[in-house]
Amino acid sequence: MADDLAQMTCTRAIEKAEHFQPGTHLDRWLFVMARRLWLNEVRRDAIRGSAGFLSTEEVEISDNSAPAETNIFARQVLNQVNCLPEAQRVTALLVFVEGYKYAEAAEILDVPVGTIMSRVSAARSTLATRLAQATGTET
Repeated sequence: MADDLAQMTCTRAIEKAEHFQPGTHLDRWLFVMARRLWLNEVRRDAIRGSAGFLSTEEVEISDNSAPAETNIFARQVLNQVNCLPEAQRVTALLVFVEGYKYAEAAEILDVPVGTIMSRVSAARSTLATRLAQATGTET
């Protein structure tokens, strides 16, 4: 699926090359394109009734150098992040996993920086609340 997405993104980039503005970030332009193509595929598959994706519970996260507890914790964190609303999830992954600055994430997602800040704050709050509920502590 990743190979297909990369191929579709390259094809779309070639088709839309005249819309690329020199001096802007090519990687961000391509990411936005890839994201939109992926969302279109997800929507199409949902309509057809077969998304073809595995749930995170079915995916084995393995890292031979880390203790088993680390892998279990990583899976739990990923499950909680995947339960966030799509806008918060995508924003959190761009900022925390990919390491983009708020302004860069705002440009990639084509939203104001304040929206990025709000989504990150909401994601943090939701995850903290869920952690507190799971551990029986207060936030």
